[in-house]
Amino acid sequence: MKTPPRLEPLLEEGLIDTVVRQLMSGKEAMVYVVRLGEETFCAKIYKEATQRSFRQAVDYTENRKVKNSRQARAMAKGTKFGRQAQEAAWQSAEVDALYRLADAGVRVPKPHNFCEGVLLMELVTDANGDAAPRLNDVQLSAQDALRYHAALIKEVVRMLCAGVVHGDLSEFNILMAADGPVIIDLPQAVDAAGNNHAQRMLMRDVTNLRQYFGQFQPSLLSTNYGPEIWDLYARGLLSVETELTGQFKVKHRPVDLQGVMREIDQTVQENQLKRERVVNLRRQL
Repeated sequence: MKTPPRLEPLLEEGLIDTVVRQLMSGKEAMVYVVRLGEETFCAKIYKEATQRSFRQAVDYTENRKVKNSRQARAMAKGTKFGRQAQEAAWQSAEVDALYRLADAGVRVPKPHNFCEGVLLMELVTDANGDAAPRLNDVQLSAQDALRYHAALIKEVVRMLCAGVVHGDLSEFNILMAADGPVIIDLPQAVDAAGNNHAQRMLMRDVTNLRQYFGQFQPSLLSTNYGPEIWDLYARGLLSVETELTGQFKVKHRPVDLQGVMREIDQTVQENQLKRERVVNLRRQL
């Protein structure tokens, strides 16, 4: 096939030597099957921001680090350079997450290189050696649903122990490899400790898994892994060996009404003092 222009630098650098075919085209990127010698990889070409439908929501990019203060200022101002820097940061977030999670033993495609906005990584395959299908395209038995749900909950835990929350986990970004599910599509991954929305995102990821697999095994619909996982994580008790129950009851503590009223009174007094200071300053002028 004709080589896509975005893959030409990889050919020139010797990172690949053959483009086999296009594997898919999604809202975020186009993916091609490529070869280097006897090895087969997939090349993920990120679409330009103007061509993508997925919004880089503030919830996802909160507290993401950039290389220097100049980039940070440009991103805040929304200049052309800032938009380019923001796009580069969005792409590198997935690369960083893949390396971080692969090192932690999470079932993600193994990354190999990142060049000119193209991510070169492992091609996940099925039992026949073909590109693995998405979970959404696989018919499951009740037994399969239980098994794959349990496996993915363990991966969510392993990711969280590595400090990462996927943020958009669903049946559409899980591949069914020959040896089990593999998690993909991580540009929106967030740092569990540095993002204020991480807890909500983890809850949504786990809920998505529960609802999808619950279609095939209704007993899963009564599980409540999300709050249990986050509670253990927040208390420093979560590990990859933690035995989860899937059941969690929120502990309701009695409201300290007097304490709340004291906080309100203190805030009112502070605001009153601020207003008085402003009035006194104006009189002196």
